[in-house]
Amino acid sequence: MRPLRRIRRCRYALVALALVVSAGGVLAPGTATAAPGTATAASGPGGFNDWSCRPSAAHPNPVVLVHGTGDNQDRTWRVLGPRLVREGYCAFALTYGVVPDAPVVGEVVGGLMPLDYSARELKAFIGRVLAATGTSKVDIVGYSQGTIVPTYYAKLLGGRGTIDRYVSLAPGWNGTNVYGLADLYALLGLLGLGPVAAELFSECRACPELLTGSATLRKLHEGGIFLPEITYTNIITRYDEIVVPYTSGIGHGPNVTNIVLQDTCPEDRVNHVGIVVDPNAIAHVLRALDPANRTPVPCVAFGPVRPSR
Repeated sequence: MRPLRRIRRCRYALVALALVVSAGGVLAPGTATAAPGTATAASGPGGFNDWSCRPSAAHPNPVVLVHGTGDNQDRTWRVLGPRLVREGYCAFALTYGVVPDAPVVGEVVGGLMPLDYSARELKAFIGRVLAATGTSKVDIVGYSQGTIVPTYYAKLLGGRGTIDRYVSLAPGWNGTNVYGLADLYALLGLLGLGPVAAELFSECRACPELLTGSATLRKLHEGGIFLPEITYTNIITRYDEIVVPYTSGIGHGPNVTNIVLQDTCPEDRVNHVGIVVDPNAIAHVLRALDPANRTPVPCVAFGPVRPSR
């Protein structure tokens, strides 16, 4: 088979693979188009995005939840969002990175636009949260790409002073090389096939930025990816099939805590997609947000979760 024909035959399979695996989101069509730079933030199931909420003395910072690639606020945070509300937090979530004017049917799909675009949406959203709650800082809980977007905001868009605690589920600080996609992307560039590489990821403009060795990740690592005024907690699973290797989610620094779920609960075999609903991971999130109360962390046997279709 000729090389050009092979490229054509592989194109759609690689696009689908890139969309699914680069950050672990759930691919579904959207319900509405969004104006450029405008994130959606409807009231979430279980009470999050209550703009009349005022933080309590027990939980003085509002919590902003940031989803992953090909996902949205309601699907990612269907368990943690309502749990935070029950625990007395003011919790807010947005769906960012929706492709403007894309044909849409079904659920909104976010996390597809370039990181700069999405980080600017997050910046505007955090500004709205701070204004509504009368606070000066938020806590962040991010998942997958939703751990990189706030980092971009903090480091490159002046947001470092607005984040107190930063809890990351399945982060990929050093990117992912799942199925060798980072190697493939770099090889195409070396071969002068940059347009082919760009076309492979045309439906997910954030995906190349999340690959190991990307220019965006190199820029975020300049001077250190972890900022001294922020407290970081990384929650990781050894069975992460999207962030490859899973150790890409481990950070280093005096203000960084790494939690590998299987270190304290070998029965937990949760994968990348399932970590947002894993009771063990959720308990670690609650403890990281409020370490003084030392929320008990269970060890519940939990298996991998299949992506929704």
